[in-house]
Parts: sequence; C-alpha cells; structure tokens
Amino acid sequence: MTAPTATKRQRKPVVLLRPVPGDSAIHRLWAGSKLLMVAGIGVLMTFYPGWVPIAAVAVLVLVAAWIARIPRGVLPSIPGWLWILIFFGGLTATFAGGSPIVDFGSVEIGLGGLLNFLRITALSIVLLGLGAMVSWTTNVAEIAPAVATLGRPLRILRIPVDEWSVALALALRAFPMLIEEFRVLYAARRLRPRNVAASRRGRLRGAWLELIDLLAAAITVALRRADEMGDAITARGGAGQISAFPSRPKMIDLWAWVIVILVCGMALALELTILGTSAVTT
Repeated sequence: MTAPTATKRQRKPVVLLRPVPGDSAIHRLWAGSKLLMVAGIGVLMTFYPGWVPIAAVAVLVLVAAWIARIPRGVLPSIPGWLWILIFFGGLTATFAGGSPIVDFGSVEIGLGGLLNFLRITALSIVLLGLGAMVSWTTNVAEIAPAVATLGRPLRILRIPVDEWSVALALALRAFPMLIEEFRVLYAARRLRPRNVAASRRGRLRGAWLELIDLLAAAITVALRRADEMGDAITARGGAGQISAFPSRPKMIDLWAWVIVILVCGMALALELTILGTSAVTT
C-alpha cells in the first residue's frame, strides 16, 4: 500500500486586464466614468488619507464587487514572504512611537507609527482593489474610445489624443498576452537540462548566459506578436478604427456619480468635522 503523495498547492496568478463575464450595472457603466471615478477617488485619498475615507472607498469597492458578481476565484494567492514583509514593516514602524501610548507594566509603547503603517497598508489595498474592479468589469476595447472622448478638449492644443488612446489600447491588449507568452517561455526553459558547472565562476557565467537567452527569446516573441497584431489591425481598417468607436456616458453613469459623490462627500465631512476633532482631542 503506497502512501498518498502530498501535492503542492498551486498559487493563483493575478487576473488583471481581463474582464469577468457578466451583465451587471457595473459592467454597463461607461469606461470613461470608471476612469474619472478612480482618478477622483485617488485625488481624495491623496489629500485626505484618513480612516473614514479609506473605509468609505472600501465599502464602495465591496458593494461594486457584489453587484458585479465578482467571484472569489479572481483574487490572487498571497505569498508567504509578503506576510513576513508586512510583519517586519509593522514591527519597525512601531519603533517610531507616537500617540496613543499603551502601558505594559513599566514599559510604554507608542502605537502611532504602527497605526500609520496600517493606514498606509489599508490605503494601498483599497486603491489596488479599486483598480482591479475597473479591470474586472471593463472591456479593454472600451478604453481607447473613452480616452479619446475624454481628451477631446485637448485637441485644441494639437495634442494627438487619438494616437495616445490607440497606443494605450494596444498596450492594454498586449500586456496579458505577453505575460502568458513569458510564462510559457519560462516553463519551457526550466524543462531544458542544465549543465551544472563545478566552479562558482562557471555557475555565474551559466546564469548570465541563461538570462541573455531568455531576454532574446522574449524580444523575439514580442516582435512576433506585434507583427501579428499589426496585420490584424490593418485587415480591420487601420488603427483609427480603435478610437473611432462611439463612446458616450448613459443615464446609469449619472446615478453612479451621485452615489460616489455622496459617499465620498459624507466620508470627507466626517473626517474633517466630527471624527477629525475627536482624533485631535484624544
């Protein structure tokens, strides 16, 4: 009787720039509205990174994920070294001290640095979730027309808005495709037999040559994909068709803006008045 072999749990990769299939209110929002909301919330969190705005934006992200029916499977696996890094970051931030101060017998520990570290960590997670929500609910083909529509006033200054939007759309389309190509390339490279050198200098030289081979293969794959994408764009009428698709906001965007402005406005008012004064007095 053979003992069962332990299988190593495979980590889930980061799923970005690939919309989750569905037809919800979040999916039907105009891509330009989503980009403007993310930019506005980013500006708000930059100037007022308090706990109340962070919590309000986190609630918005969670509610939007619930409405869009985002499955838990799209969330990536968190590696163990990241938890260790966060632990040591919080430990070193605790040494900065500051109020509030907690007494442990004869030892006083200031938790101000730790709270600031936790606030910055929560802010980073919320902003990453906000960007991921836009990625999971927006088709890449809708980005270029939305950017071209938003940048239309800049055409007065003779800024090539259409060309910039086309370049952005092609970069967003090519990014996940190249990631998959590089993963396959790296996996194929690992399957090749290796000649282990006896000396340390030989091992370093072998690692350097392997890196050069990987870079050369990656450049070749990227050029091949670019050539194929160029042929496909030419067959469909040129790059101008990418940004020429009609893209306009709808009535649902107006309601989304009202909800976002109300939530962010209430959070900012609480941060600057009631909760802000209480934090100062404590």
